[in-house]
Amino acid sequence: MSTSVIERGNTKMNRKILSISSKRQVTIPQKFYQLLGFGDEAECVMRDGELIIRPIKVSSGGEFAEQILAELIREGLSGEELLTEFKKRQAQMRPAAEAMLTKAEEIAEGKADYTTYEDIFGMEE
Repeated sequence: MSTSVIERGNTKMNRKILSISSKRQVTIPQKFYQLLGFGDEAECVMRDGELIIRPIKVSSGGEFAEQILAELIREGLSGEELLTEFKKRQAQMRPAAEAMLTKAEEIAEGKADYTTYEDIFGMEE
């Protein structure tokens, strides 16, 4: 089947009807796969009665690499020990960020309590 363009409000979307195999598998059209930058994994989310399949954005944790290295050097690590501990801490960054995002979503949905800046530090006088 060919790809078509549909409009929802002011948003234009590319649309393609997919077949679902007997094993409940679908194939992502090559055009979508390439344009969206899919790799070896995809994230599947159900939201408002829709199934969303999107590429996993690979983050090496490089955003914090300099801070991690500086901390390890302050701790006196070097050589192979430095490299091993750096890899360990860098691998912890993504799960920590995902946990923070999950908590933020729960707070936004009213499913979790939140703490304000004033709750933690009090009001400045």
